[in-house]
Amino acid sequence: MLDVRDLQAKDLQGLNPEAVAALAQRMLAHIGEQARQLQQHTQRIERQAREIKHKDARLEKITFELARLKAWKFGAKTEAMSVEQRRLFEETLAEDEASLQAQLQQLQAKLPAQDQTSTNTRRKPKRQALPEHLRRVEHRHEPQDTACPTPECGRPMVRVGEDVSEKLNIVPAEFFVHRHVYGKWACKCCQRLVQESAQLAIIDGGMPASGLVAHTLISRFVDHLPYYRQETINARSGVHTPRSTLAQWSGRGGAALEPIYDVHKRFVLGSQVLHADETPLAMLDPGAGKTKKAYVWAYARGAFDPTPGVVYDFCLGRGARYPVAFLGGTQDGNAPERRWRGTLVRDEYVAYDTVIDANTCPGRIAAGCLAHARRKFDELKKANASAMAARCPRAARRHRPSTTA
Repeated sequence: MLDVRDLQAKDLQGLNPEAVAALAQRMLAHIGEQARQLQQHTQRIERQAREIKHKDARLEKITFELARLKAWKFGAKTEAMSVEQRRLFEETLAEDEASLQAQLQQLQAKLPAQDQTSTNTRRKPKRQALPEHLRRVEHRHEPQDTACPTPECGRPMVRVGEDVSEKLNIVPAEFFVHRHVYGKWACKCCQRLVQESAQLAIIDGGMPASGLVAHTLISRFVDHLPYYRQETINARSGVHTPRSTLAQWSGRGGAALEPIYDVHKRFVLGSQVLHADETPLAMLDPGAGKTKKAYVWAYARGAFDPTPGVVYDFCLGRGARYPVAFLGGTQDGNAPERRWRGTLVRDEYVAYDTVIDANTCPGRIAAGCLAHARRKFDELKKANASAMAARCPRAARRHRPSTTA
């Protein structure tokens, strides 16, 4: 049998029509088979091209993730000091610089006049004005004799102006005693005694006034001064306040602040837009002899709310049950207080999914945080992975609210 691929023109001469038709049919079948094989080959090439493109994308993603992981893992190690440590050295550097400047000025004061003019060519920076709300104590400095010191003149001089110099000062904490005297008035005829009622105090019958209790609370929870340090500071003023006593004052003061906290919480939760976030802090664990991690949840009114407000909730964990209970939920099975409804601005922490669950907490809408979204664009920009990423962080910065949780 002849192969159709080897046929020549002379081979077709003398063939009958039936043989020519059969041969043509075989040639058409052969062409169809080649077309089918070519189509399969084209499909295989396209599939391989898609697989290569997908593998390239995965390789680029893995390379980007690896670069980001290295930055997270080794970025802090390349810096020998943390932010707090660097700040300590910056403060020490400022102290040393100020000390050297003072010594240099003392040495320059001993130089001749011509040498001083050559060394004091550097202009001093202009000092900012002191705050206007501070109390001013005026000290007048006038000559004892206002007559002209010229021997030939001696006539009275006229005041033509003044120079004002302001210096900042501080009065250290001063302990003083509020002495309340309640007068007793009696009617001899009616045998009746009249006396003013005692003023309300945070600690009835106790030694501290409300100002001292507030100072102890601020020193402990704002300035983070332990009670034993406050005890030493107070002792320098001759006042003995044991640390156990200071702790009791703080406990009584905190109980007195609870009604104000409840009112403030209702005010913050009265906003239709709420920002939420949580931050860890170390909490002492006396039984274990070390610290453990606790969390402070912050809830802030919307950035465009005319009256800002932030309320904090100290919790032992980071689970969803804490924000659910704070915003009025039913996860603990108890009858909830009035549930908060509105738009919750939060990050993508999975616990917030329970807080905004439409089945258990209806009426709540989730909103993303632009600050967290901007980080992804910034990472893409640093990795040169997207040309659009260079413009998106600027847009997010322009539209980012001024108040965040």
